[in-house]
Amino acid sequence: MTALYIVGGIVALILLLMIIAPKKYDVSRSISINKPKDEVFQYVRSLEKMANWSPWDEKDPNMDKKFTGTDGEVGSVSYWNGNKEVGEGEQELTKIVRGERIEAELRFFKPFKAESDCYFDFKGDHKSTDLTWGFSGKHKPVASIFMMFMGSMDKAVGGDFEKGLAKLKGILEG
Repeated sequence: MTALYIVGGIVALILLLMIIAPKKYDVSRSISINKPKDEVFQYVRSLEKMANWSPWDEKDPNMDKKFTGTDGEVGSVSYWNGNKEVGEGEQELTKIVRGERIEAELRFFKPFKAESDCYFDFKGDHKSTDLTWGFSGKHKPVASIFMMFMGSMDKAVGGDFEKGLAKLKGILEG
């Protein structure tokens, strides 16, 4: 009988955690780049050039990468398969509003299956650009419990966004 109470308590705890755990995440970082908005937009829209400034490419410079479609156009896809830090997945450009916004879908295959939305917002003029890089999605129930104990998604990827944006700024301004 005691075992039944213990199992019931564990199930109740898991259900409670699933109810109170965060279901959605939205992480974004911004940077100001001293280059015209159109120039920044053209560079960022290229999935192939992303390897020059992506913080994840530094974590595994030998990862297997493949590109399909016309680079920088809706429907182009960047596939990667790397070490445990970067896993396996792909990014597909899904919407481009010229000079203003780029949207992409991220599909992760390993170490876990997940989908997220990625976006870049551009504000500025012919002298400088304010660029925002964002990432949003929904946690699966078990992942939401995991994130309660491991820290927020903001803590998990926010620093990587900052590092990538700083490197991008250095490339474009350098």
